[in-house]
Amino acid sequence: MSSSLLSSSAQAAAYFDGLAAQYDEVWTSSPAGRWQREAVWRHVDPLIRRGDRILDLGCGTGEDALHFGALGGQVLALDVSPAMVRVARAKGVNARVLPIEGSHIFAVAFDLVFSNFGALNCIRDLSALHETLARLIRKEGYLAVCLMGRFCLSESARYLLRGRFKKAALRWRGEALTSTGLQVFYPSAKQVRHALLPGFDLLADIGIGVSIPPWRGMPSPLQNTLAALEVRIGSSRIGRAIGDHRLFVFRRS
Repeated sequence: MSSSLLSSSAQAAAYFDGLAAQYDEVWTSSPAGRWQREAVWRHVDPLIRRGDRILDLGCGTGEDALHFGALGGQVLALDVSPAMVRVARAKGVNARVLPIEGSHIFAVAFDLVFSNFGALNCIRDLSALHETLARLIRKEGYLAVCLMGRFCLSESARYLLRGRFKKAALRWRGEALTSTGLQVFYPSAKQVRHALLPGFDLLADIGIGVSIPPWRGMPSPLQNTLAALEVRIGSSRIGRAIGDHRLFVFRRS
């Protein structure tokens, strides 16, 4: 692994270590977090059969790994953050500390490689993972990745209304630097598709968090209405373009 990758991995580990203790409270258990995760599961669950080998890249606190395990999957979960891995292991997840760039060490072929909620947004060039992913996924197996989109309508509108123009435009340039020095990248859909050519066929491209804004405080009836709307428009062209996240499902050809 190059020195630059080691540096970025160390920054990512430190950043997510700082989030681990509160992550489930702040995101997993929040209405937006719950609805967005369930939206991802709605599209990924049909790909999983009992006994399937699943690799979860950037597993965080292990919520997805637990869910896929309950469906009968044999899940190996990886995260660069030791603190996140400790939380996941405490839940019973088979989790290891390893950066996504280090997943090339595995010789096994997986039925599904999965990454949720922007773990891959910490990778500058997704094409650098192409060879590894092509080797890790069996022929006709699946790759499902949920990335932070380059434009989130609800987020930008919220910050614009508060006069916080820099925050509103944070994602638009395609990359941003956190206050802790972590570089975050926002690839376009075209860049994601091209990074996985050849060898992967795009099956689905779905907006996640299209109508449900990523913040707390909404009344429950409004949440339910927005969640129902999300189901209807998530796969539309506009839904894909304005969501908080974007889910891509590929099949290994």
